[in-house]
Amino acid sequence: MYIPSDFKVKDETMTYDIIKEHSFATLFSQHDGIPFATHLPLILNKENTYLYGHFARPNPQWKDIKNQIVLAIFHGPHCYISPSWYETKQAVPTWNYVTVHVYGEVELLEDENELMDSLHQMVLKYEGTDNSYRLQDVDTEFLSGMNKGVQGFRIKINKIEGKAKLSQNHSVQRQELVINQLEQIPNTDEQQISSLMKANLKK
Repeated sequence: MYIPSDFKVKDETMTYDIIKEHSFATLFSQHDGIPFATHLPLILNKENTYLYGHFARPNPQWKDIKNQIVLAIFHGPHCYISPSWYETKQAVPTWNYVTVHVYGEVELLEDENELMDSLHQMVLKYEGTDNSYRLQDVDTEFLSGMNKGVQGFRIKINKIEGKAKLSQNHSVQRQELVINQLEQIPNTDEQQISSLMKANLKK
């Protein structure tokens, strides 16, 4: 990924937070000699060494993905930045965003217990601790049948790149003008970008 020095995320914690908070990723690999992508949730393990996920078995991407070096992209918040917010009209529009790229080698899960554990972790993450649904409560024979329809995998993480384009290449005055405008827009992405920009100004 092209990352100008101003936009490089050097805080490892921030990259892991983006992966966890924006875990619906785009996974790229080579399939039949051409790029192929699937959109799916990926769960980071506690040691931050592996990403876990699963394909629907009819998806052909998994059939030749084993041992490939793949790219998973986690899209953080993003939004349009209007030059009308600046102190001058001699400017052009841009886009502020945060993204994390993860590179790693794919290992297919052959052990049903490991697959079930990854599915349990995924359900716990998205259901939340207060929700009543638990995968453990589902009939084991039913689950075993459903598991035949998916192919679990894990990605051994080799490299992580983080990019946070938050107007750092502009003056502090202009960044503050942008933050002020973003805070007036009720959309989630604009609010998250304004918060990240404010945090970056304080560093």
